[in-house]
Amino acid sequence: MAYVQDVLEDLKKKNANEPEFVQAATEILESLEPVFEKHPEYQKAGLLERLVEPERIVMFRVPWVDDEGKVQVNRGYRVQFNSAIGPYKGGLRFHESVNISIIKFLGFEQILKNSLTGMLIGGGKGGSDFDPKGKSDDEVMKFCQSFMNELYRHIGPETDVPAGDIGVGAREVGYLFGQYKRLVNVHHCVLTGSGLEYGGSLARKEATGYGLVYITEEALKHRKDSFEGKRVVVSGSGNVAIYAAEKAIELGGNVITMSDSSGYIYDENGINLSFVKEIKEIKRGRISEYLDYFKKDELTAEFVEGSTNIWNVKCDIALPCATQNEIDEDAAKTLLKNGTKYVCEGANMPSTLEATNVFLDSEIIYLPGKAANAGGVATSALEMAQRSSKLHWSFDEVDSKLKNIMINIYKNIDKIAKDYGFEDNYVMGSNIAGFIKVANAMMAQGIV
Repeated sequence: MAYVQDVLEDLKKKNANEPEFVQAATEILESLEPVFEKHPEYQKAGLLERLVEPERIVMFRVPWVDDEGKVQVNRGYRVQFNSAIGPYKGGLRFHESVNISIIKFLGFEQILKNSLTGMLIGGGKGGSDFDPKGKSDDEVMKFCQSFMNELYRHIGPETDVPAGDIGVGAREVGYLFGQYKRLVNVHHCVLTGSGLEYGGSLARKEATGYGLVYITEEALKHRKDSFEGKRVVVSGSGNVAIYAAEKAIELGGNVITMSDSSGYIYDENGINLSFVKEIKEIKRGRISEYLDYFKKDELTAEFVEGSTNIWNVKCDIALPCATQNEIDEDAAKTLLKNGTKYVCEGANMPSTLEATNVFLDSEIIYLPGKAANAGGVATSALEMAQRSSKLHWSFDEVDSKLKNIMINIYKNIDKIAKDYGFEDNYVMGSNIAGFIKVANAMMAQGIV
């Protein structure tokens, strides 16, 4: 459709130095062409032109002093992309790769992801090129306090509620919240993923990984299939990967790989998750240390340098849970050749556009991240609900609500895909279902 392509070409010109954002926008916008054919009023209202421009971008310097007394300076970002259906909601990422393109791609995807949850939350994202790896607790605290010294002006429980992401776990959220509370003298829900001691929710740590497996399980059930006995390749070894692996194992799957940036471990007998949890959650170590937990005559695992090679391992179900663009076209073709039946994304945009097209042109069931990893932000919204009502739900209550949300997301994107003539195309289903709710809210609120 000419309208969508015109907006996309204009976006590419304006954001030529932002490849990740252009990639995300291309994948989303091209799938929306059937919607504009049915709803010409959206075009008249310039809806796409407004959707692709963030409502607000904040960029700021973050000075702090390291343990040796040297002044360090990082960049901080918050992109408040769309608040049509609720306050901005989206994580903070602390990693050396962070730049405006990555934050914008994540924020743009977050609009539709949050819409799919059914919760009243808009899309936003933020972070910094600060990398907590190798830093002392004191250095991380000093950075977080300096970061919040600027960010606090732009967030609030009815405005923008950040959460964690890569590099931002319970420690970082705690330091960020402590400084926010000190600055505004109010104790309310402005950061989710908080500690249980000060208002956090049970099951939040597990939510993205569990949610990924719940929606995958629903896709399997839809085809009279299950995790039982399936070979499962999981990439990554952070929260999403660990708890996706945990739930997949609980459902009878055989998780045979996990990875970090140095490489991956392969254990034909199934990954011992307790070893991985100790390495990553307690010691903050490298995945290669997994081999140290075995006696020489009992070693069943191997470590392979280079995490990109993980997709050469034959599997029935692939759960990419590491980072963006970890599956390229060649890796997608390898998965297809090896007989993989399901690719369900725990990370944000882990497949390139070329890889996505390989999946869509095959019989692989492909669930994109904006639907498949929505469990984390959905549970963040549940955390907001608990704190606003001064309640604390049990793990089972939160987990049950999470599972229902993920099942409903699957049913919704499956129905929308069929309604628009794209059965089993969950990229189309996710993008259209997420977009329509936001579009109707934007139409109701006028040209703003």
